Amino acid sequence: MNALLETLPEDASVEVITTQPNRYSSFSLEAPLLEQHSRLTIRRIALSEHNSGMVDQSKAFLGFLKAVLKMTRNQRYDVVYATSSRLMTASLGALVAKRAGCPLYLDIRDIFVDTIKDVLPAKVTWLLKPAFSIIERLTINAATRVNVVSAGFLPYFKSRYPQGQFVVFTNGIDDEFIEAQPLDAKPSGQGEMTVLYAGNIGEGQGLHTIIPQIARRFEGRLKFRCIGDGGRRSQLQNAIESGACKNVEISPPIRRDALIAAYQEADVLFLHLNDYDAFRKVLPSKLFEYAALGKPIWAGVAGYSAEFIREHVPNAAVFSPCNVEQAVTAFESLSMVTEPRHEFVDRFARKKIMQALAQDIVLLAGSTSK
Repeated sequence: MNALLETLPEDASVEVITTQPNRYSSFSLEAPLLEQHSRLTIRRIALSEHNSGMVDQSKAFLGFLKAVLKMTRNQRYDVVYATSSRLMTASLGALVAKRAGCPLYLDIRDIFVDTIKDVLPAKVTWLLKPAFSIIERLTINAATRVNVVSAGFLPYFKSRYPQGQFVVFTNGIDDEFIEAQPLDAKPSGQGEMTVLYAGNIGEGQGLHTIIPQIARRFEGRLKFRCIGDGGRRSQLQNAIESGACKNVEISPPIRRDALIAAYQEADVLFLHLNDYDAFRKVLPSKLFEYAALGKPIWAGVAGYSAEFIREHVPNAAVFSPCNVEQAVTAFESLSMVTEPRHEFVDRFARKKIMQALAQDIVLLAGSTSK
């Protein structure tokens, strides 16, 4: 947001409509419903708590949709920017832009239509995918420009929407993580080491398919700490208990400052995506903050994520998702040292990426308002 305000003319203003923090029912942060600054207005919509299930999320989105349409009625904008990891949020942005008669800049963080076939039952997908495919087509075709956060998304979108304007501005590293990066190399201590996973515990991450198995293989050498919540947390807990794993701990979500401290205390940072075709296209945002902290990274990913890690992230070991034997082998290849990744941090600092994105948005608004 700061990058956009710095790029816009002095007489321009920005209105942000978002939600109150509500990702997990087990963790919430308070934020004012309305913030007004000289050139910036932020409106937050309070939603019902949810447990990351489809029904809960659908109800929450309907509440968001009604509130957004009410807030934007009869409003005029030069450009609407919609960022979405869920297709319907992007579609809502398209509707607001159409009512306002202005260009739409989409920021796509997931391919919803491609993902549901992997994470939902076949009988549900059979019913939903045709409808969501139509919504996707209408939404993408309504956009003047589309940013995708992973270059792995480009083949999907370009093959389906050859007339579209697509750009790639990836996720980046927030200042808090840059400030917390190590200054020099430091080897891990002796004895049992800590492997940390922090983030969503859902079907997309598939932690229940891998952590209990590798934890048993490394009992006495490694202890695993999982910080987060999500739709598969209970499955992970059950798999840990049924496997009699004594070296795995699950903790609820924590604030960012405590999370950074947890990263710094860990010896290895763990990342995993389930073995689904859709996840071969993604680039997890978690990877950027992991890499900034300088810890060895143990990643069960495939496709574009694996290519990206091998090219850009030193001291990171990649294995095929859900493959225990490859995971064990990959771990042994890691160097147990924390050291700065200066080149990566410089290239993928969020401030630098957001400045470039802001310039692109302002250019679009300027070119279509003449």
